[in-house]
Amino acid sequence: MANTHRAGPQRPEPRRRSTDREAGGSTTAIDPLWTALREQADALAREEPALATLAHTAILAHDHFADAVAARIAQKLGSPDLPTLLLRDMAAEAFENDARLDLAARADLGAVVQRDPACRAALEPLLYLKGYLALQAHRVAHWYWSQGRQGVARLIQMRVSEVLAVDIHPGARIGKGIMMDHATGVVIGETAEVGDGVSMLHGVTLGGTGKESEDRHPKIGRSVLIGAGASILGAIRIGDCSRVAAGSVVLKEVPPCTTVAGVPAKVVGEAGCPEPGMEMDHLYGQ
Repeated sequence: MANTHRAGPQRPEPRRRSTDREAGGSTTAIDPLWTALREQADALAREEPALATLAHTAILAHDHFADAVAARIAQKLGSPDLPTLLLRDMAAEAFENDARLDLAARADLGAVVQRDPACRAALEPLLYLKGYLALQAHRVAHWYWSQGRQGVARLIQMRVSEVLAVDIHPGARIGKGIMMDHATGVVIGETAEVGDGVSMLHGVTLGGTGKESEDRHPKIGRSVLIGAGASILGAIRIGDCSRVAAGSVVLKEVPPCTTVAGVPAKVVGEAGCPEPGMEMDHLYGQ
């Protein structure tokens, strides 16, 4: 893509990815996840002919995991304002220039497979689960935001919100190994931070109180579990390995390894397990 005049940092030159031939063999031989995804896509195409085109365009037409993720983002979010082929190239550029995007996409995929009992294969999040796709699209938008290309980032955010019903500001910082189960109605504000290993359900809001400026959104610690419909408001800290019960409204800091519930939320006990974000145990008070 031609460089245009704009304010902010200049884009780095994309790294050139070596081809399989240049690497001296097949990528699948050294990438177990990609091998598994291709095998599952091939099986899907054979067992369900109606989905053969999807299996091909989403997985089998690509040489690398990151290419497949970039293409899937573009397939779902392409529009007249940001055509599919252009968005695919832009997403691929982000993956090529920041290896953390690939690592996070892999960790997020593993998180869904491990924590969601409805997910039976690694292929499913990439094909069907909008929480996973919305999160990867956010990571691309965040990369463009960090490059000073806020307009592109906000357009991607808008398309994710319109198509997938997940609204994450591109400025938000989100760790790896994240699961957004169901994901409909998740809203995450600009200065929010989410630690590694967090799980959240549909309808979660990480928002401001309407009074702050600058840093105004929550900071979620590692391996936190946030139940459906919970709202965490303001520049407050949710401690590592804590739980926020469904429907709670959290307005104050939450200590690590505790469970909070209610409106407004109060501490109701311990977290119940070492890492709630991994265990997905929502029961408390028993």
